Amino acid sequence: MSSENTFLTDEVRQRALGLQSGPATLEVEKGAVARFAEAVGDPSPLYNDEAAARKTRLGGLAAPPTFLRSLRLERPTLPDAPFDRLLDGGSDWEYFEPVRVGDRITGVVRIADLWERSGRLGTMLFTVLEFTYTNQLGETVATQRNTLIYY
Repeated sequence: MSSENTFLTDEVRQRALGLQSGPATLEVEKGAVARFAEAVGDPSPLYNDEAAARKTRLGGLAAPPTFLRSLRLERPTLPDAPFDRLLDGGSDWEYFEPVRVGDRITGVVRIADLWERSGRLGTMLFTVLEFTYTNQLGETVATQRNTLIYY
């Protein structure tokens, strides 16, 4: 790849790695959990039947794992990036604690890695974002690594 087609210089990479969003907080509300579970087609009583959920090891209503996507976090961006299109390259999740109705979940996202490749449509920038979700007790409940492809 010629240098004129390269966006990702060492300087841009050093400035971008570690850039972090401000925190955003979500109150895990019973109705929102039930609607989310219905929308994704998950009929588990853990998400919408309080009596049944109380009999589980969680002791009450919980949120489906991907409910954390409801927390709208502003992604850190690279200034002057010359890309018009974006493709979601997938996510890897790791879960540590259940998310329960009544929890307050705070999330932040940071740029964990980036690299370029040349493709049929030109230069593509791969950006790995690392999301960290923490509850009101300061416990990390989940992390997500999401790859975005700019082209």
